[in-house]
Amino acid sequence: MTSKEPSNREKSTVFSIENPNQKVLINNRKGYLISKRVTDVICSLLSLIVLTPIFFIIVLLIRIEDRNCPAIFKQIRIGQDGKPFYMYKFRSMVTNAETLKVYLLHQNEATGPVFKMKDDPRVTKVGRFLRKTSLDELPQLLNVLKGEMSLVGPRPPLQEEVKQYTSYERQRLNVTPGLTCYWQVSGRSNLGFEQWMDLDMKYIRERNYLVDSKLIIKTIFVLFGSKDAY
Repeated sequence: MTSKEPSNREKSTVFSIENPNQKVLINNRKGYLISKRVTDVICSLLSLIVLTPIFFIIVLLIRIEDRNCPAIFKQIRIGQDGKPFYMYKFRSMVTNAETLKVYLLHQNEATGPVFKMKDDPRVTKVGRFLRKTSLDELPQLLNVLKGEMSLVGPRPPLQEEVKQYTSYERQRLNVTPGLTCYWQVSGRSNLGFEQWMDLDMKYIRERNYLVDSKLIIKTIFVLFGSKDAY
């Protein structure tokens, strides 16, 4: 799924959302990729150690609400170059959420191939708090440590979403998916699908160590209590 190297003419083309077939030039400089991976390993490992007590508390709260459900939810997502992997999250929905989704599709509030509902009835009481604070995403630090994800990068999509991607949108799979990106700090669920994709392409073109650092810092301030998270 990796796109071919853009020609000189394509490199000089001004980015435009009106050109859905435009090739996006990706920053794959070796020095940047090495520093990015080193940062991912160090930060994810330290975070997992420091956050262990919080992990135990969240697991306890989830089990108190429903002692029969597993606290960790894993779901197949699509990673770099279209490779599937299991992404981890703290469970925020009832155990039969995927089965119930069929009955809720007509209430989808998102555009494009994504499904989102602000008042999704499948979300548990504890789950609403976890989603509002983005604490449900913490287990993805394991994905970062394993190299399946990065701290910063486009959010990993579902298989069913990728099947509906255009060639333009599929280019977001040319890089390692991440915990946060421009979308996370620019409106999240309140943004339309096209805006989301354009923000991901913006990151792919602009990404460097400084951009990643700024996004990580901004994410910390934006996510906790964000009205755009659901």
